[in-house]
Amino acid sequence: MTRVVFLSADGEHRSETEAAPGQRLLEVAQADGQPLEGTCEGQMACSTCHVIVDAADFAKLAPASEMEEDLLDLASHVTRYSRLACQIHLADTLDSLTVRMPAGARNMQGR
Repeated sequence: MTRVVFLSADGEHRSETEAAPGQRLLEVAQADGQPLEGTCEGQMACSTCHVIVDAADFAKLAPASEMEEDLLDLASHVTRYSRLACQIHLADTLDSLTVRMPAGARNMQGR
């Protein structure tokens, strides 16, 4: 199991949950009530599941694909530690992961 810590954009609110290996971070976040829309339902056609991974955890993740990087270029409030939650699959080697919600999101599908 992976301990996942979600921080609000302002850092004031914190939520912790457990996730099984293989789960996508987007589904874990939505089940925990986090404000990640995931408009495209994980098809990597929007950026509404943008999260900011804690710097200490960023290197523990598989690198982002070129397509994910391209979508992140269009997202709001991107940092060097930004990822799309739909593209983060929790590995059994990952004991914990901390992510922060960005200050805003932009729906690239225009809905």
